[in-house]
Amino acid sequence: MSVVQILPRTEEPVLPAPPVEPVAGVVPVATRNEPAAEKPAATPMSEPYPVDRAFHAMLARFTGGISPAALLLAWFDWSLHLAAAPQRRMEITNDILRDTGRLLEVAAHAMSSGQKPWSVIRPEGRDRRFKEPQWEAAPFNVFAQAFLLAERWWHDATTGVRGVSRANDAIVEFSVRQMLDMLAPSNFAMTNPEVLEKAFQSGGENFVFGWQNWYGDLVRMLSAAKPAGNEQFVVGRTVAASPGKIVYRNELIELIQYRPTTVHVRPEPILIVPAWIMKYYILDLSPQNSLVKYLTDQGFTVFAISWRNPDARDRNVAFDDYRKLGVMAALDAIERIVPGRKTHALGYCLGGTLLSIAAAKMARDGDDRLGTITLLAAQTDFTEAGELTLFVNESQVAFLEDIMWQRGYLDTAQMAGAFALLRSNDLIWSRLSHDYLMGEAAAPSDLMAWNADATRLPYRMHSEYLRKLFLDNDLAEGRYQVEGKSVSLSDIHAPMFVVGTLTDHVAPWRSVHKLHYQVDADLTFLLTSGGHNAGVVAPPDEPGHSYQVMTKAADAPYIGPDEWLKLASHVEGSWWPEWSRWLIARSGKPCDPPPIGYGDIDGLPDAPGDYVRT
Repeated sequence: MSVVQILPRTEEPVLPAPPVEPVAGVVPVATRNEPAAEKPAATPMSEPYPVDRAFHAMLARFTGGISPAALLLAWFDWSLHLAAAPQRRMEITNDILRDTGRLLEVAAHAMSSGQKPWSVIRPEGRDRRFKEPQWEAAPFNVFAQAFLLAERWWHDATTGVRGVSRANDAIVEFSVRQMLDMLAPSNFAMTNPEVLEKAFQSGGENFVFGWQNWYGDLVRMLSAAKPAGNEQFVVGRTVAASPGKIVYRNELIELIQYRPTTVHVRPEPILIVPAWIMKYYILDLSPQNSLVKYLTDQGFTVFAISWRNPDARDRNVAFDDYRKLGVMAALDAIERIVPGRKTHALGYCLGGTLLSIAAAKMARDGDDRLGTITLLAAQTDFTEAGELTLFVNESQVAFLEDIMWQRGYLDTAQMAGAFALLRSNDLIWSRLSHDYLMGEAAAPSDLMAWNADATRLPYRMHSEYLRKLFLDNDLAEGRYQVEGKSVSLSDIHAPMFVVGTLTDHVAPWRSVHKLHYQVDADLTFLLTSGGHNAGVVAPPDEPGHSYQVMTKAADAPYIGPDEWLKLASHVEGSWWPEWSRWLIARSGKPCDPPPIGYGDIDGLPDAPGDYVRT
């Protein structure tokens, strides 16, 4: 009998970390209670199976970044359990036979004067595809009802099958919905009465203009040019135009200090921490809808972080580097400019998640520089993160990591495509009908121009974010570590103002509401109308806004989201004045404005700086 000695395998080769190039004009600032704002962590990381990763990256070009394995596993789970559910299949069959019979009866009498529209099924209130009165006429009303019945039947067939995991259930329902949305009668000229009416009135000119719109979009897509009309929104002139100065810069951020617009200002400054998946000037759009301008006009000293757009050299920038070189470095710079004053910190979207982690770490270590914390559409518990979770499971995350591994970052196309799918009716198919069939080019807006000014995400940072926060939910479950020790949101005691948006597809408001039982602080929760962006950008002079608001004391009992909806007071108008009053009540008496910057800042540019243009 021979004895085989099993030797340990040699480790995978370790790729050297790419060098981080120095940035001209960087101003060093000492960091309290932790190392100085150091360069992004460049820990060497093992990259196994390069051939497999390259194959997945190539495959992603044909799948739009969606993992085929994740889709197949979900469909196999659903079909196997449905095949083993004969009573459920019989129920589904009976439903389709009954609905088909009713639809055929409506179709047979479609031209009669007594036939009322939507007699079998009516579109939901938020479905704008069939809202125009032309859809009430025959035969188009029959087409629309047939489509809506098919949607309802497939929804019933793909949801609620016993034994199917909740995640796979959602993936199957979502993918079927995407396929059905392509087949809606509103997407085809011959079944869309609005398009036919427009063609009759214009003599077919709408198809000529629609072809021109399509061709123009194709040329711009191939040449990576900006959408038509966006040239009027110029960063630093018409958008991101609030006057200010870059007062600190490192290799990850530029810190903007905005010039005061009032004689006296509140002594406590405001720090805005935006998400790095977007350019910061979502909060400083045109002057009439700029939150930054609104705050300075209210007598606040405002600082804002502008993140540098990463590239392949930043592949090893870690999630915690954004905390150290972002939030903490900015607070250190502000402390030098406005010494002895607490800061009102605001975090938006992923910036709010980062701010929550930074605040929990500061509270753990006795750093009390935050006077209040405001979170806008920011999640800290990702168990109910809406349809974004469809793109975050083990298979999908591994697939995304392979896409990013090849380039060193997540390209803007994958991220924009995922967000567009969440609202495909509004962002994809309604545009097809409006721009290409009706021939009516959408009017450009500052919000759409900002949305097209996309950013990239470093490989390591995005992988850590997806795994630690989305996939494993470490922050909510007490496993998230900063500098080797766990942080807990329950350590936060600073007053909090938390904003959720009613129709948010990125950070659903019920998910944002979970902060009520995570923090040990007075928490004012405000639910505003609108979505993830339009709900936040809500200037007081713009009509159509409304919100509900209620405050929970730190020692008060928890109130669930459905009960909160019933109890919270309803207010017509923008939420900005409500938040301004909340800040003023927690600020000191007005005083002279602080100096712009600290020390020699002549080598740094005026706002909006250089990083926003990359």
